[in-house]
Amino acid sequence: MNARLVQMSGVIVDQIYWVDAVPLAGTEAIVRRSVICAGGGYNAMIAASRAGMAVSYAGTLGTGPFAEIAAAALAAEGIEVLRPRLAGRDQGCCTCLIDRSGERTFIASSGADGVVTAADLATLTVEPGNWYLLSGYALGYRESRAALTDWLEASAGQIQLVFDPSPLVGEIPEHSRTAALKAATWISANRAEASALTGHDAPDAAATALARGRTGGAVVRDGANGCFLATTEIPARHIPGHPVAAIDTNGAGDAHIGAFIAALSETGDPVHAARFANVAAALSTTREGPSTAPQKSDILAVLRDAPEPAETT
Repeated sequence: MNARLVQMSGVIVDQIYWVDAVPLAGTEAIVRRSVICAGGGYNAMIAASRAGMAVSYAGTLGTGPFAEIAAAALAAEGIEVLRPRLAGRDQGCCTCLIDRSGERTFIASSGADGVVTAADLATLTVEPGNWYLLSGYALGYRESRAALTDWLEASAGQIQLVFDPSPLVGEIPEHSRTAALKAATWISANRAEASALTGHDAPDAAATALARGRTGGAVVRDGANGCFLATTEIPARHIPGHPVAAIDTNGAGDAHIGAFIAALSETGDPVHAARFANVAAALSTTREGPSTAPQKSDILAVLRDAPEPAETT
């Protein structure tokens, strides 16, 4: 059976506004363009799906106008929803302002996506060979934290889990954070998150610390600079990024995570998966709008045409 990515974290709805600059408190910005679309856990799923991996959604899907947007987006990408919908609770949303440089500013509110119970998780069947993805956001929500923490503790050593600590890493209670770190086969964090977890500002040192004792390893994402990869067998090394003219960085980290899992699942080669993910994330920033993760054919075309970059330790 082919491996499948099972997303444990919630899908929300993004309300995205493109502005010249983020307004100061008490001032106003004129919007150049706006869109309402699925986001949150959706972004890594479509990145993996477009990279050729089967994907299922094990997070919570509610009822209401935002939930309908999320449900339609999942259906459009052929992503299976594994659990019944939660009645009486709409999906959460995130307002995102993107300035002329492509930088993002967020205001978020959880909804049905932030509700997970032990009974919900008991309905899931763990399939050998599947990959599971969990975001720190899900451990930051009061109505999902306890059930997911118990699930992590029960699943440690039994599943292939990728943990994305998220910008909320510092707000996750220590018990839940420890459970995720112990259960994770791989950790994929951006540079700031990796530093918060390890105390190391240098990304190679952070990757080494995060990879220690894992059957998989760690990826520290560093924006346009690419990423730093470490496993117990591979000393920390820099995998250079693919140079592009970025216009919208929204979802680039999610694109990296989803593409990395898909490529690693297919090839078993973490260095190739990191290069593949770097290209996927870079290409996603060259398109303005939602759902910008590239197709597998576009990623492979770049990898074929570009010389393999030198890797540094």
